[in-house]
Amino acid sequence: MEIWLDVRTHSSGDGPVHEGVNRLIDGTESYVEGSKLYLDKNMVGAAVHVTDSRDQEKAKSLIGSVGWLMVSFESWSMIPLENLIAANEGTPTRIAAVMTTPAQIQGAAFALQQGVDAIVIPDEQSMLEAACIAKAQRLELHGEVAGAPEHNATTLSLSKLKIKSVEEGGIGERYCIDFTSMLELGEGMLVGSNASSFMLVHGETVPSEFVPSRPFRVNAGSPQSYALMADGTTKYLAELNSGDCVTIASKQGMTRQLVIGRLKIEQRPLLLFRWVDENDKEGHMFLQQAETVRAVDTIGNPVSVTSLRTDDEILGWDDDGARHIGVTISSLVSER
Repeated sequence: MEIWLDVRTHSSGDGPVHEGVNRLIDGTESYVEGSKLYLDKNMVGAAVHVTDSRDQEKAKSLIGSVGWLMVSFESWSMIPLENLIAANEGTPTRIAAVMTTPAQIQGAAFALQQGVDAIVIPDEQSMLEAACIAKAQRLELHGEVAGAPEHNATTLSLSKLKIKSVEEGGIGERYCIDFTSMLELGEGMLVGSNASSFMLVHGETVPSEFVPSRPFRVNAGSPQSYALMADGTTKYLAELNSGDCVTIASKQGMTRQLVIGRLKIEQRPLLLFRWVDENDKEGHMFLQQAETVRAVDTIGNPVSVTSLRTDDEILGWDDDGARHIGVTISSLVSER
């Protein structure tokens, strides 16, 4: 599924483009003129504004004879869109749907378990976030790869982190991240206090003698730590909310995206881990001092953080550059 960003109401469309966006509807290269849809200055299909059943039938009559059909709605309703998707099955036409609120996007992306081929959204942060989450979920469920940005790649190259020290971290808030889907053995979140050096923190999928497993949970650490999101940006753990979508990585580096169902925040004793990666890049993070919190060793086995010692090696991931409001930048930034 593609994301088209409508920037026609902005003074210019040459500003920075979000990583997940496939196309700009800018009024010059790609635009709607009457009932015709132009992409890259080429007429590729039709645009229909649906206000009643007659407009729906008009849109349906175009299916099979145009490459793209862009539909917008006077009053949003799932039924006309589902009708168009049903009529479109088996034809070469692709459907782009204009969305006006974040709540509409999930429905359009998964209507009739198929969804539209593109969503057209205004240049608003809440719309972009909802669109990227839906796109990532489509990628996971249907294996869509065409036009996918780099952050939706199926694998990450994990690196070895060598523990330099393990220290008492005092008492602080720790964030348990509970997902709406189950984690597999070997999977976890990429988390770290430095924006370019992350530890793979294993999910609570390992049975324990004293407490039940929580296979939907990652005990991810303290509020200032970064988490890698589904769209390739980062957020502080303190910024996460139910409904956010984060990247989950396996011990082999395979990635998928899961939605957060809730966050559980409590005061707990912490441990401070400092490490250096294979390129001598330093990193650190705080994790709860508990046997059920686990890293992943270089063989791929979960290992309790309470058993980690200096010179032990665990799996992590290194990103290039620094971050500004979660987005990778090339500026030189020092983090300690």
